[in-house]
Amino acid sequence: MKTAERRQNLKDTLITLAERAIEQHGLAGIKARELAAEAGCSVGAIYNIFADLDDLILTVNDRTLSLIRTELEGSMGTSLAEPRERGAEAAVAYLVRLALGYLHFATAHAQRWRALFDHRLAAGRDLPDWYVEQRQNTFSLIEAPLRLLRPDLEPEQCKLLARSMFSAVHGMVSLGLEEKIGDISVPELEQQITTIVIALGRGLVICPK
Repeated sequence: MKTAERRQNLKDTLITLAERAIEQHGLAGIKARELAAEAGCSVGAIYNIFADLDDLILTVNDRTLSLIRTELEGSMGTSLAEPRERGAEAAVAYLVRLALGYLHFATAHAQRWRALFDHRLAAGRDLPDWYVEQRQNTFSLIEAPLRLLRPDLEPEQCKLLARSMFSAVHGMVSLGLEEKIGDISVPELEQQITTIVIALGRGLVICPK
């Protein structure tokens, strides 16, 4: 086996092991010695492939973002391929399905979902471009229906609005699943998220800038 192939195989193994560790134990499960032991390599070999454990965690989080996008796209059922014909109510319904799909992902993959927000880079270190691009690709799912509801917005304004709507839904999901807003069941959380997203979506049509 060639050196490049062995390196790639080890990289894939480490990513898979890190994914499993995060699924089971969250970020606390990422420990270099344990990963090396499971992968059958030295600790130094990990740092020959990844700059540091932050780099490995970002790679796993990148995959998590990709998984979120894939699952959301698969759960939509309908698309906005013909936005002018589908109308504003279809766009609002689309936003509701996205929000509920996000809740269901967070419920089914709680540790991986938390790792996206719990992980912090050292002060002064920026996220790599490939990670920022993956994150933006996920936000673009929200931008599509918002462009229908607010065709007057410039692209950057639409991006900002998409992040604001995501923040609203994420806040409800986070506080609800962490039981920081009282004991609330997932069905109740679904109902509340649906109510809020419908109100926000319809409000954008009723009260344009």
